[in-house]
This record gives sequence, C-alpha cells and structure tokens, in this order.
Amino acid sequence: MAIFYMNICIVYLCSLCSRWLGRERQGLAEAKPNAFFAYIALSSLVLVSGLRKNIGDTYFYMFSYAQTAYSIDNIVGQKDIGFNLFQMLLQTISHDPQLLVFVVALLTNVLVFITLYKYSKLLELSLYVYITSGMFLMSMNGIRQFLAAAIAFAATKYIFNGNWKKYILVVLLAAQFHQSALILIPIYFIVRRKAWSWTTVLLLGGAVLIVIGFNQFSSALFSVLENSQYSDYKNFSEGGTNIIRVAVWGVPVIFAYLGREKLRQIFPQSDYVVNMALIAFVFMIVSTQNWIFARFTFYFGLYCPLLMSWIVQLFVQRERKIIYYAILVFYFIYYFYENVVSLNIWYDSDFFKF
Repeated sequence: MAIFYMNICIVYLCSLCSRWLGRERQGLAEAKPNAFFAYIALSSLVLVSGLRKNIGDTYFYMFSYAQTAYSIDNIVGQKDIGFNLFQMLLQTISHDPQLLVFVVALLTNVLVFITLYKYSKLLELSLYVYITSGMFLMSMNGIRQFLAAAIAFAATKYIFNGNWKKYILVVLLAAQFHQSALILIPIYFIVRRKAWSWTTVLLLGGAVLIVIGFNQFSSALFSVLENSQYSDYKNFSEGGTNIIRVAVWGVPVIFAYLGREKLRQIFPQSDYVVNMALIAFVFMIVSTQNWIFARFTFYFGLYCPLLMSWIVQLFVQRERKIIYYAILVFYFIYYFYENVVSLNIWYDSDFFKF
C-alpha cells in the first residue's frame, strides 16, 4: 500500500499547488490551475496505474494480450471491436502486455483528469476524492469498461450545453470498447432535467423497489440479456456491496440536496452533475443485492468527485475549512478501510518495489 499512499500525497499536494499558483481565466472569476503542477499530479496517477501488473482483472487482460495475435481476420464480428482494434494497433509496437496496461491507464486518467481540471472548483479535492472513494482503484479493475466510462466522461461539456448529437457520437465510440456504455444514451435525456424533480423521486423509488423485489428484477433483467455478452452475469454470486460504501457514495448527493438552491447559483450546470451522482448512488443501492451492478457506477461515479469540489462552497466562509478538512479525514479513513481492512489490496509492479 506504500505506493498508493505516496500517490495520494503527490497528487493532492501537486494539484493543491496547481490551484494556488493558478492564473486568472479570461472573463472568469476562478483561476485556471497551474499546468506544470497539474502535469506532475497526472503523471503520478498514470505511472502508478500504468506500471502495475496486478489488481482486479489486470492479469487476465495482460495474459490475453500476450497470448493472442490480433488481426482483422480474428476480430471482425467479435464483441467490443474497438478494444480489439486498439490491441491490434498496440501489437504493431510491442507484444509486451505492460504496454497495454500503460496506454489504457494513460488514456483513462488523462480523460478523467482533463474533465476534472476544466470543471472542478477545487481540483485537489476532486482528485483526492477520485482516489479515496475508490474510483482510481476501480479504473484498474475492469479496465476496458472504465476506459469507455472515461471517454464518455470527457463528453461532459455536451451534456452541459445540450448538444445531444455530439454526446451520442462519443457514447457510440465508447461502446466500441464496452457495449454497456450504450446505457448513457437514454440516460442523457434523464439527466438533462432539473435535479430533485419528480425524476429524482422515480429513481430513488425504483431503487428501493428493486432492492425489495430483487429476485424478480434480476430474473426479468437476465431474461432480456439471455443472448447477449452479459448473460453470464446471471451466475455472478460474489455477494452485495458493503453498506458503508453505499453510504459514502450518498454523501455528495445528500449535501447537494441540502444546498440545492445555492449550488445552482454558484454552479449553473450542477443539476446535470447531481443527477449523474444520484444515478451512481441508485446503482450502488441496487448493488447491495448483487455486486455486479456496481459496475454501472463506472459511468456515473466520476461525477461524484466533481460534485464534492463544489460542496465546500455551500457553507459559509468560516465553516469551509472545517468541511474541507473533514472531507480529507473521513475519505482517507474510508480509503484505508476499503483497501486494507475490507479488500486487502496489494500492489505489484516490475518498476516500483517497496
């Protein structure tokens, strides 16, 4: 875990310096974070993620890359053709599977970082929550789906400005890496509504009903998916998500509700971010019955670190430091619990030895 703690320190301190040394943006009150320190923070994320050789399904992707010779002949007609084409291109450079892990980590973290850099109120807080909430670790487990999520997350500006055509094009691109990204097409028209409207009631009510009648819901769902690539998920039986994790994901949503009017004033696009974070929370509630549903939070959970950076601004000036430090402390406690106590995560790399 030493490498993870070092990564938190480097990312947080460098992104904090980036904000402190930022320059004024033309026509905007907020300063643009300093690019040099932001680059160091991003580099830490990429190196730690890209130079690993374990965690989650990393080993299986590396094994498949090393053992399979990708060509047009054997990838045409296969599922998620975009990812196979991507691997085919990488193999023209090297068959070393570390290349696959590194390039995916580079693309994923760059796309996430740029979006947070552009829209976050407190860059260092967004990146800190990105790591300590577990999203950074999730990017190393299910790397193909998280890459698809990062591609879609980079299209956030199209949600903000209501350009549904461009957003759907980006989602279709993401779906070539993982077809589950297609869920974002109908979701676009749901989140482009005012937060805490009747849509919110339906989402939360639906989550409760699914939990209560989960057996019937899962039977119906997997009947629909019976002939798809996700039909095997019906046999997934690793239990449900820890209730503590669900509570952590509910924190930004609860604060956003309590300060909803002020949040709209200081962050006009906040309704869309809140709706995305709310959907992540809904999927996390459902995942208490079966962990596989937590995989859908890949697409929505990235909005939680963005939202948390604005939560601090909802409090009066004298209370902001207290809230800021409380976020740092409690998220770190959760990070330690999740990675050490609950999951017992360890990091292996041919490049980092601690």
